[in-house]
Amino acid sequence: MSQGQLKLFYGRSAWIKCRKAFFASKFGLCEQCGSKGEEVHHKDPITAWDTVNNPEKCYSWNNLELLCRKCHEQTRARHDDELKFDANGDIVWVEKVDAKQL
Repeated sequence: MSQGQLKLFYGRSAWIKCRKAFFASKFGLCEQCGSKGEEVHHKDPITAWDTVNNPEKCYSWNNLELLCRKCHEQTRARHDDELKFDANGDIVWVEKVDAKQL
């Protein structure tokens, strides 16, 4: 999903209400390590198509998990394209380099 589409989705009142309720249901604690939760993570990542055509995937609590920033980065790093976060908490895409190419 493009950065612009992400900003639109995560700025929607429906997502903000969903996130707030889910966060409260987990008592604000990371589901992996128990520290302070910060990120409501989509376990099955959403796409631009999902935001329009599959609201169940976007808003279903079965597809969400509350994570601290460290656990969120570790979870996202397992995907082919690794995600990092800048000082503002914005997503920064980092392409993995194949060692054979070096």
